Parts: sequence; C-alpha cells; structure tokens
Amino acid sequence: MALFLLLVLVAVVLGIIGAVADGLGFLLVIGIVVFAADLIFFGTRISRRARRRPVR
Repeated sequence: MALFLLLVLVAVVLGIIGAVADGLGFLLVIGIVVFAADLIFFGTRISRRARRRPVR
C-alpha cells in the first residue's frame, strides 16, 4: 500500500510540474503514465488477493 501511495504522489507532483512549467509538458505525460500504471498494478494486487480466500 505504501508503494501505491508513493507512486500516486510521484504522479501528482510530475503532473503539477508538467502543467505549470513552460516547455515541460512531457512531465505531465509521464505523470499520467505513472498514474495509469499504478492503478493497473493496484488492481492486479487486489484481484490476486481476492482469489486466495478458501472455499467453505
């Protein structure tokens, strides 16, 4: 969970810097890509964890 929050924080910071600074729009794109990868990573961890429950 700490890795998820760290990557969200990095994505937000890169997005803000990319949106505000002139000529650094690529940082905004990198922030969006990091955020999307983070959501995919978190989704796979949740789905993998849900399947491990024993059947009663």
